[in-house]
Amino acid sequence: MPASPSTARAINDRLALRLLQQDGPLTATQLKTLTGLSRPTVADLVERLRGAGLIQVVGESGAVRRGPNAKLYGIVADRAHLAALDVRLGSVSVVVTDLLGTTLAEDSLPIGSDTGTEPAVERAAALLERTARAAGSVPLHSVGIGAPGLIDPATGELRDSSGLPAWHRGLVRELQRRLPATVLVENETNLAAVAEHREGAAHDRETFVLLWLGQGIGAAVMLDGKLRQGASGGAGEIGFLPVPGVSGLPSAVNCEGGFHSLAGSGALCELAAAHGLVDRGAVSEGQEEAAAVDAVRAALEAGEAGEPFLKEVADRLALGSAAVVSVLDPGCVLLAGAVGHAGGAALAARVEERLATMSPLRTEVRAGSLGDGAVLRGALLTARDAAQDALFAPEG
Repeated sequence: MPASPSTARAINDRLALRLLQQDGPLTATQLKTLTGLSRPTVADLVERLRGAGLIQVVGESGAVRRGPNAKLYGIVADRAHLAALDVRLGSVSVVVTDLLGTTLAEDSLPIGSDTGTEPAVERAAALLERTARAAGSVPLHSVGIGAPGLIDPATGELRDSSGLPAWHRGLVRELQRRLPATVLVENETNLAAVAEHREGAAHDRETFVLLWLGQGIGAAVMLDGKLRQGASGGAGEIGFLPVPGVSGLPSAVNCEGGFHSLAGSGALCELAAAHGLVDRGAVSEGQEEAAAVDAVRAALEAGEAGEPFLKEVADRLALGSAAVVSVLDPGCVLLAGAVGHAGGAALAARVEERLATMSPLRTEVRAGSLGDGAVLRGALLTARDAAQDALFAPEG
């Protein structure tokens, strides 16, 4: 059945708003060209969106003679604010932006492992509130949170996971309780994949797997442009993948003995120490990721002397990648996180070469381009999508 006039207007309005979000500011003539709508239809939707407070005149186009057709229309960016949080094992980072993604305020805070659950929750929540106030008086509409662990696909809540701080779950519940905003939480690796897909190294790929190489190790699965979390929210928990070269097997509550023990930052520190790149005794608990990053960079700078270490790292990453590739055949594997970003194209090329000898399925290996900030960016994109779904839906 053909759409009703009111439905057609809502569809046209949302299309125009998406274009203004992505490509704006735009003139009415440019909107006509991009939407394929008639000039009268575009004129009507512009007036409708202006009346709803969603768009405004922001200037004039120098390419068009002065007059109505020269007016540039843009999103009313300060209609609402957005926030994103990157919640790590020992820290939390916050950014607050307008609807166009312009950063208005940002901050971060370390939270030690000896901090109690309630104090940790209060400190993290207070950090968000302070940052939101610093951004201005406009209220938060949507908050996106990236955290390690499993997200229940039925409830959207962070599940209680062994080995993760209790304050993570407590923070999500507290923000949902005390904020009038929509609060959304997603696995950190999945959010990194969203960001790399929309704005990073996988922007031209609808299907790929992202390997997050940080303090821990994880994967995100993007198939046909959609993030796939799995039946229980655990798709990509590659740290639990049984692999040769480690002692024992992982258990339901501990990934020691899995791929984590081969390619996590702690394992890479041990490998770097064996190659004389790191003094393992000088690396304190919680600093393994930074040490692994330094080791990879040092090996790359060392030229031939660093090649044995890089080859072993590539061999390990190719082993886990081969298991994923054999099941999903994604065509592309993205090395992300702090370690993947440090290795860059040079490490990605080594992994791709090694993977080609282990799998008959042709797979390109790339380095992520957004670095350690991919999680925060993905959380912000999630918050922005939620805000747009709610705000960019003017009634016909």
